[in-house]
Parts: sequence; structure tokens; C-alpha cells
Amino acid sequence: MKPIYLIVLATFLPLAAVAQAQLAPGPAGEVVQAQLVPLAAADVVLEDLKYISRPVVVFADSPDDPNFIRQMQLLARDTADLIERDVVVITDTDPAARTAIRLRLRPRGFSLVLMDKDLTAILRKPLPWNVREITHAIDKFPLRRQEMLEQRPAGR
Repeated sequence: MKPIYLIVLATFLPLAAVAQAQLAPGPAGEVVQAQLVPLAAADVVLEDLKYISRPVVVFADSPDDPNFIRQMQLLARDTADLIERDVVVITDTDPAARTAIRLRLRPRGFSLVLMDKDLTAILRKPLPWNVREITHAIDKFPLRRQEMLEQRPAGR
């Protein structure tokens, strides 16, 4: 299982220093989209993300958990929709570390937790979800609905 985890992790590592994906100019001046990079829960202070990013937290009891591996593969497939929604992916695969995020959200085994920008845990799932399911759920969040109305006001 470890080689699979390493392959999934290697997909995200090129931009490990970037917490949030952004657009960057490419070699010929064209715009290239950066990848969404998962952050370790131990390196994240949730309060720093308040009203800036929408945390999607993936918990597991081990990085070898098949559900964790599957979830990371699903998230890596299509990041554009997540980036559009200001998503930051946070992972926590070490229950013994007792990170602040783990203590706050109290997961059991594998868990996918979707949070809104006000850091309210809106949705918890015990199985992996694909990006389409995640983005549809996020689009129902109160702050996301407000963002969508501001971007496209009625009557325009």
C-alpha cells in the first residue's frame, strides 16, 4: 500500500509550499493553473483560514487506509472546481499526534469533513467522495451561496 500512497502524495508535492492554488504565468506568458496541495493538519492553524479558505479535512488512522488513498486520488483528479471554491485540503493520518484539528472535529477512523469559511463543520462523510459530490455540497453552504449571488447578481 505504501507505494500507492507515495504516488498519490507525489502528485501533490510539486507545489508543497503553496497552501492555496493560484494562477501563475507560464514560460510563454500563458496562464497555468497551480495544483491544489494538501496540507498536514499539524502545520495548519484553522483560525488563520477563517473567511479566507474553505477547509476540506481528510482523516484516517493510517496513510495506508484504502479509503484515505482513494479520497486523495479522487481529489487529485479535478482540482479546478475546488480551487474555484477556495478549498484547502487538510490531511491527518496520525491519531496519536492529537492535532488541534483532530481534537476539534473528533473523527473516528476515516472521515471526510467539509467546513465552510466560518470554520463550521457542515458535513461529515465516512466514505470517500468525488470532487463533483464535494462541490455540489459546498455550493449549498450559506457562505458559498452568498458568494455566488455576489458574483452573479439576479437580473444581470
